[in-house]
Amino acid sequence: MNTPLSRRTALQAAGATALAAGLSGLTATAARADDDNSAPKLVTYPRPSTMPTNTSFKVRVRTAPDGDWATLDIWRPQLEEINATTGSGKVLNTSMVYFDFQGCVEIEVTYLKGGTTKARVRPDALGIKPELGGDTLVFTLDEPRDVVVQINDEIFDCLHVITNHIDPNPPSADDPDVLYFGPGVHTVTGNVLTVPSGKTVYLAGGAVLTAQVFFKDVEKASLTGHGMLYGGPGGVLCEGSKNIRVQDVIIMNPNGYAGTFGESENVHVRKARSFSSKGNGDGFDVFSSTGVVFDGCFMRNSDDCFAIYCHRWDYYGDTRDITIQNCTLWADVAHPINVGTHGNTDAPEVLENLVIKNLDIVDHREPQMGYQGCIALNPGDSNLIRNVHIEDVRIEDFRWGQVIHMRVMYNTKYNTSVGRGIEDVYVKNLSYTGTHANPSLFLGYDADHGIKNVTFENLVINGLVVADSMKKPKWYMTTDSVQWYYNEHVTNLTFLTTAEAEAAAQ
Repeated sequence: MNTPLSRRTALQAAGATALAAGLSGLTATAARADDDNSAPKLVTYPRPSTMPTNTSFKVRVRTAPDGDWATLDIWRPQLEEINATTGSGKVLNTSMVYFDFQGCVEIEVTYLKGGTTKARVRPDALGIKPELGGDTLVFTLDEPRDVVVQINDEIFDCLHVITNHIDPNPPSADDPDVLYFGPGVHTVTGNVLTVPSGKTVYLAGGAVLTAQVFFKDVEKASLTGHGMLYGGPGGVLCEGSKNIRVQDVIIMNPNGYAGTFGESENVHVRKARSFSSKGNGDGFDVFSSTGVVFDGCFMRNSDDCFAIYCHRWDYYGDTRDITIQNCTLWADVAHPINVGTHGNTDAPEVLENLVIKNLDIVDHREPQMGYQGCIALNPGDSNLIRNVHIEDVRIEDFRWGQVIHMRVMYNTKYNTSVGRGIEDVYVKNLSYTGTHANPSLFLGYDADHGIKNVTFENLVINGLVVADSMKKPKWYMTTDSVQWYYNEHVTNLTFLTTAEAEAAAQ
């Protein structure tokens, strides 16, 4: 059914039955405590019957310690694995549940295929140790977090648990400034929903919109709610727009990027989640934009989770003031974060003032050496990357790739000129624990296109604090201690302990 935007009342009616079912997810404790904003509460949402499911798990949740159990509907994101011999991609099914809560919840997960010998809840930095009995594990969350439950180290046949705070002030479906989609599956003509200035697209919990949301030359518009964008030509497309907000939505299995932001300004993306399996299935890509913040996102993608560029296609101009923070990243293909590939050889551009902070990178798999790096700074097309601050990044043992990769490049597949350089990069409190990392590479192109002024403070590799002052043979480079490499076109590469950095700052 094609649904005109003006028929919000029809959208309400279509979702009324599903909404009633979802409200059954309110625990008895919450129902008795409507007037107590601090009381534990739980809200679950039904999966529309036409949406695909997966059968590996049974999941129940309740408010701790003794609320009524609610069984959650299982959703089926799809993921991709690349065959390193043929280059072909294999699409694999995985599982996801989502719900909202206040207080503390207990989650019970049963692996229906049996044979469970171990269970893990990631990111590891959260310190969640599930109680395992047979094929059932139990763990608690004391605030909304997005986590992955792995059984027997399964990479794809795992469970993604997506959680939100309960929305205290959801918009009214009758609000003339709201394009409201209630629970159920919705389509729009042409599979693209164009959002006017000043309007909010609201996807209620349990809503599925099979379309791309398009912000074109608009201001003060938003996409919010605890529902889902599914399929469509892409997730979010934002061009030439200002003061745009995207919050809480799940973007599942798009036929393109989860989000494209071109020639836009002051964009805030908070707690968006993305799953992809298609070729070039990037998460969020930024082109020639200023003041873009990604905060609290969970990204599992079949290409770069985040890609930050200048000119490409019809987007022109510098990219600056970009922040990626408080996110969890899982790149089944390519990079968790990639910066600098695309630019304008005829009118060189700059990528500057980038902040990458408080991240958990749980996986990275890329067989091609030139496209590795949990964080990659790769200027091509006469781009200059400068003023980059990376802090509090925790990297778990990924499958295939590098911890960090900095290379001034001329990749003839994508570039028409060599990048101008990389300068003024500060990396603080980056840690990696694992055994699968290839050597990290720092490669200037030549004397005129180099890398300069890169400082690591408190770099920790498998528990070893890497510093120029560390004990080593006097003829060794500091990077030899962790099997990293830099060439002769890298100048002023420094490794400090925290104490040394603090002393130098005085």
